[in-house]
Parts: sequence; structure tokens; C-alpha cells
Amino acid sequence: MKIALSSSGKDINSNLSEIFGRCPYFFIVEIENKEIKGMEVVENISRNQASGVGVLVAQMIVEKGVDVLITGNVGPKALDVLEQFKVDIFNGSGSIEENLQKFIEGKLKKL
Repeated sequence: MKIALSSSGKDINSNLSEIFGRCPYFFIVEIENKEIKGMEVVENISRNQASGVGVLVAQMIVEKGVDVLITGNVGPKALDVLEQFKVDIFNGSGSIEENLQKFIEGKLKKL
């Protein structure tokens, strides 16, 4: 399973970003049997676009093969794209590391 987390920074102790489309980075994490098997940090190169950012970023997430997104807020157009491709969306807050642990333990709220 691949999980994307919107992040304010490149470090696992960075805070989860409250905004999906314009967050600076995404952590893409592979989880298997409740264990982290791989992790990459991807810069959100679309965040400074004038418009349509949410849809562009949602498409990038889908192209990365992500099954689950953990973020603060997702706009309606991006939400449509993510739902169309059956990406489950969870609301989180705190650090990237805390949100990964909460997800593994089943303690995050699904949108």
C-alpha cells in the first residue's frame, strides 16, 4: 500500500501540511503488514501555479500509485479526481511520523 502525506518540510518530523494542493512536499510511503518498507520525499512543483493546482497535484498522486492520502484539507476539484481513482483520504494533524503511526494503528479519521 502506498500512502501520500502532505508535508511542510522534507524531514519525517515536519508537520503535516493543512493544505493539499499548495503544500511544499509529499512523503510517499510504502507500508506492508503494518511496517514501513520504503519512503521518498517529492517536491510539489505545481504549488506555485496560478490555478488548477489541486487537480494537477491529485493527478501526480494518482500517477505515483498512491492508495491513501493523509492531509489537512482537500479542495472539491482535487477531491473529485482522488475519489474517481479510489484514493482513500484521511484527515490528520501533527508530524508526518505521528500521522504514519496513527494510520498504521487505525486511529485516523477518513474523510
